[in-house]
Amino acid sequence: MKIGNQTVISEFLLLGLPIEPDQRDLFYALFLAMYLTTILGNLLIIVLIRLDSHLHTPMYLFLSNLSFSDLCFSSVTMPKLLQNMQKEYPSIPYAGCLTQMYFFLLFADLESFLLVAMAYDRYVAICFPLHYTTTMSPKLCLSLVVLSWVLTIFISLLHTLLMARLSFCADNVIPHFFCDMSALLKLACSDIQINEMVIFLLGGLVIIVPFLLIFLSYAQIVSSILKVPSARGIRKAFSTCGSHLSVVSLFYGTIIGLYLCPSANYSTVKETLMAVMYTVVTPMLNPFIHSLRNQDIKGALGRAFSKQTIHFSLGQ
Repeated sequence: MKIGNQTVISEFLLLGLPIEPDQRDLFYALFLAMYLTTILGNLLIIVLIRLDSHLHTPMYLFLSNLSFSDLCFSSVTMPKLLQNMQKEYPSIPYAGCLTQMYFFLLFADLESFLLVAMAYDRYVAICFPLHYTTTMSPKLCLSLVVLSWVLTIFISLLHTLLMARLSFCADNVIPHFFCDMSALLKLACSDIQINEMVIFLLGGLVIIVPFLLIFLSYAQIVSSILKVPSARGIRKAFSTCGSHLSVVSLFYGTIIGLYLCPSANYSTVKETLMAVMYTVVTPMLNPFIHSLRNQDIKGALGRAFSKQTIHFSLGQ
């Protein structure tokens, strides 16, 4: 349908990942396994924190919300990717595309703010252990979680509304596996200056500021632990910060490269592969890095299995 010189787009075509046809089944199985691992891993963390009273602490309140965010973040893109890998015509409706973009931004931004809250919690716990209980009060923790949700809902809604006002020309092919905001802007045939300005301004709030706060928090943690002249203190510093900072670097590094650096530096294939890192790999790794290497989580898992073993024995 055309109005004047404009074409009303009713759907977009998602080109997906640069995979050869004869390798499609292999990658389909790989991505399906990664998605199921993400779902099961994050669900396990949520259930353990919910059921085990030993984990009803500020740190695990943030972690349960992070696991929920990872679960939803992966579910925004992966099911559609898997579906399109089995289709000859990988399309998505216009409304579905904007909806996917909204929830993608929502859970991506939520993860960013939750990582800051977790970093602050660890900073207080290690640098000010005597004041931890009073500083990280239930009221403050709940306020941080609620604030994170409110900010992300507002920011993602603003981006989506600004995208919805744009007109799109005849080209409806998105060289990506999901409705990425930057890819959609390249297809728009109306003025996108306001969109780009909002992306730049809010990008600082959502990406740069949280990344710097996390970096400063962990720099203080390392500094505090290294003041203790012992090999144990050094090991504690690396065990506390190393794995978490690797995921933080992976998550923020790819997003900063994609959205806050000139896109001319990257080919479409490289942009897609970078997006896979933070949409597929990071949500899958988070349960292992943040939780399964954690002694409290291991203890909760052991207690859960012990209870199930006792119930099974009594049932027989």
